Amino acid sequence: MNWETLYQMQRNLDQYIENQHQIEQGTKVDEKILAFLVEVGELANETRCFKFWSLKGPSDKDVILEEYVDGLHFLLSVGLDCGFRYTETEYGECDTQVEAFLNIYRSSETFRDKKTAANYQQLFSSFLQLGRTLGFHEDESFHAYYEKNEVNYQRQDEGY
Repeated sequence: MNWETLYQMQRNLDQYIENQHQIEQGTKVDEKILAFLVEVGELANETRCFKFWSLKGPSDKDVILEEYVDGLHFLLSVGLDCGFRYTETEYGECDTQVEAFLNIYRSSETFRDKKTAANYQQLFSSFLQLGRTLGFHEDESFHAYYEKNEVNYQRQDEGY
């Protein structure tokens, strides 16, 4: 995937939001990390992978994919604020969705405590592992990101 294209799209959206709300770039990193974690939680809720007590199945794939790219928006934005870019091309797989979600929470806390390029790479890899575990291909994630990016501009224009 051409990550630089996504970073540039995210930079443009971030600048638009920063201008709309008079926010200086890089001053909301912890808020963005929390927003990322909230999105990951919403994604987990849509997959229902942890709801062993329930017979109800997961949401439709398009709903799950939209939640996934919501998280991707914040992950890219955090990287931009910290001066990091995801550059790895290989990442492992998780045996279960639950394991993949827990890896993200662990990596997020590690990154929050020590904002290094290596920890950002690990966090991003964990997120991509989750995507793979959910059955998403990078090209469909890119397309969904592009569509949601447009929605995010519209939401800003509408006072979201």
